[in-house]
Amino acid sequence: MVTYSSFIYRIFRQDPMCSPIMHMCQRCIILLRSSGLCFSSSTNVVWQHPISLNTTFSQHLRQVVPLRVTVTERTPEEKWKVCAERGLCTSGAPHGLPQAKDKRALVSYQPKTNATPSLSNIQTVLDLDAAPPLSPFEEISDEEALQIAVTKCLPPVTFSLRDYVDQSQTLTRLVHLGVNLWQLDQRRNVGSMLVRLDFQTDVVPRLLFLKDLGVEDSQLGPLLTKNPFLLTENLDNLSARVSYLKSKKFSSEAVASMVFKAPYLLNFSVKRLDNRLGFFQQQLGLNPSKTRDILTRLPRLLCGNLQPIKENLKVCELEFGFRQGEIQHIVTKVPKVLTANKKKLTQIFDYVHNVMGVPHSLIVKFPQVLNAQFLRVKERHLFLQYLGRAQYDPAHPSYISLDRFVFLPDQDFCTELALSTSRDFEQFQKTL
Repeated sequence: MVTYSSFIYRIFRQDPMCSPIMHMCQRCIILLRSSGLCFSSSTNVVWQHPISLNTTFSQHLRQVVPLRVTVTERTPEEKWKVCAERGLCTSGAPHGLPQAKDKRALVSYQPKTNATPSLSNIQTVLDLDAAPPLSPFEEISDEEALQIAVTKCLPPVTFSLRDYVDQSQTLTRLVHLGVNLWQLDQRRNVGSMLVRLDFQTDVVPRLLFLKDLGVEDSQLGPLLTKNPFLLTENLDNLSARVSYLKSKKFSSEAVASMVFKAPYLLNFSVKRLDNRLGFFQQQLGLNPSKTRDILTRLPRLLCGNLQPIKENLKVCELEFGFRQGEIQHIVTKVPKVLTANKKKLTQIFDYVHNVMGVPHSLIVKFPQVLNAQFLRVKERHLFLQYLGRAQYDPAHPSYISLDRFVFLPDQDFCTELALSTSRDFEQFQKTL
């Protein structure tokens, strides 16, 4: 009977009873692992000091050169040599090879060879793929436990991108750019899209494109917060859309300003942009220069729904009674009239025209009143009426301009137009 310790000892003592070519079964591999020998599929062995042998043998192993490991393809004869799986475990050896009657006889088997074994030419043929994985119930030492590095796994399901920020380079860099991930969490499918993006291949080229377009560094974060889908657009398509806008005589500064004010502008195809430009030029009846000016100041006209714009134009013409030239002037001065809520627009026009008595000509001259808050207009008119100063006709000496009436702060309105104090105005507001 040859014990495991004596078998290993004979190898390193160059005992002629041991072969220079050693073949091991899975059981032997597990025994070697438990002794501190760590095998790998490379040509070198990761050598560790044995932890289960006696002190004398451990001291001797520290002076030995590590073994070389070669992984070879097994032939039928070598299958018996690899621990004689059939002889050691269940069945007999292949034809022509001696039968292992005792399972422990495997370690004393040596093939016929005339070569004298030496420590420098010892090679170990191991079937590393056939070795069973270490059992989770196997006891290990405290030193081995401390060397185990456990990587933090990403949660398969989460309700917030916060759980992925530390492990995702893309999310980390987007946070540094100023992207508000909390807002993106509220939007459907945006989080899963961002986690799949690679920062170097997907994000960096589009950031450089926006920089070349003229978008400032401080604007990148808010822009991507409003439109994260810009990171998935094809760069060729983005370049084609920018080239189209420039071909329509939009300047580079105007295009950069339009992209920041309307982040979804570059998600529209060239054909769609061309159709919308034609719609505004046809509906408003303006020349190309004035149309470009309106769209540069309010580029979301190109991205929003066109139906409310059609309705507002019809309301101004049919309900308010403005002529085509007057509508063009109002839209040129205040483009937001096109996107205003129809109910709010009707309410404020009715109050200014029918209650305050302001004619169409003055409203066309000061169209900003149509974009004002209804409560603000109502409170100030009632206060001026209470003081006897509600005069909006330019022919009278106490005339009050609609422009100043709407946009002056409360303190300036009281001192310059109402000739009163802010406290009096506040007391009057409480009575409404």
